[in-house]
Amino acid sequence: MSAEIPEISDQLYKEDILRVMEDKYSTLGSVWVSHQMEWCNGVYSSFKDHDKFLIVIFLVKKTLDFYSRNFVKLSYEEFYSNDIVEIEKFNIAEIAEALNIPKESTRRKVLELENKEVIKKTKKKIIINRSKFYYSKPIDSIKRVSRFLATLSELCKDEKILSKNITSEELELVIKDNFSYIWKIYYELQIPMLISYKKIFEDIETFHIFGTCVVNEHLHARKISEDYMNRDEFLKSIFIANKMRGINAMSISDITSIPRATVIRKLKKLVNQKILTINDKKHYKLTGRFANKLKPLQKNIFVKLADFSTKVFNLVVLNKN
Repeated sequence: MSAEIPEISDQLYKEDILRVMEDKYSTLGSVWVSHQMEWCNGVYSSFKDHDKFLIVIFLVKKTLDFYSRNFVKLSYEEFYSNDIVEIEKFNIAEIAEALNIPKESTRRKVLELENKEVIKKTKKKIIINRSKFYYSKPIDSIKRVSRFLATLSELCKDEKILSKNITSEELELVIKDNFSYIWKIYYELQIPMLISYKKIFEDIETFHIFGTCVVNEHLHARKISEDYMNRDEFLKSIFIANKMRGINAMSISDITSIPRATVIRKLKKLVNQKILTINDKKHYKLTGRFANKLKPLQKNIFVKLADFSTKVFNLVVLNKN
């Protein structure tokens, strides 16, 4: 039986998906920022060092790029059929430049990864041994991405961009079946995002702590209003209403696994910069002062997220038969 040829007219376009994401930010924003902070929690938990995990996934992405260039598609089960993944040759300068890490810090972190046998050279091969670190299998990330995309698909159906919504179960299957391709474009979204925030906050830990405060207020804001709002309207509802409950240092430490002393030090820095404020209960809240500075970056992230979402949706829609 011959394969059915996809109809070009059925494809979705990034611009339409982006419009829905921007107009319905109040619904999607809390889902997405929650996913991002859960992902950051896993990133940190792997080595108690964000940069080390970035180095590992940067090297894994090089392998995913190799697969894509050579038309190799691996499912989730195939990709994780064993703990070893071969990676291409790399050098310290390349990693340092790509990830915005000082060269000497990069060298030291790579050496530490080699000492723990996470990165290992064997004969002519360079491998990453995923059994040597926590959070090597992204099963929770797949579930969270699927939930976000399912929420987005429901909104796209309401806007008649999709003829019907796509369930999180369907999306999870598509991601797993096309894992090497989808996780390549997922890393193309996530790695630049962390690097961009690192440049603004000077280190990923500070961004991680700030982001946890953002998630806290987004989740509480959704309980106050069920109306659809764009990003500006949604943030205004947070800052003007001033009804958001803050979050304390201990809770942030528990959520992120970052040591409490480090959390307190970074929070003090954010308060001094007037990015956060602290009340008499020692709860930290957003001030809104940073919103305009972050707006161009967050706009760029949403464009990339729309591109990622469109590619996944098209895999579903154009292969529905």
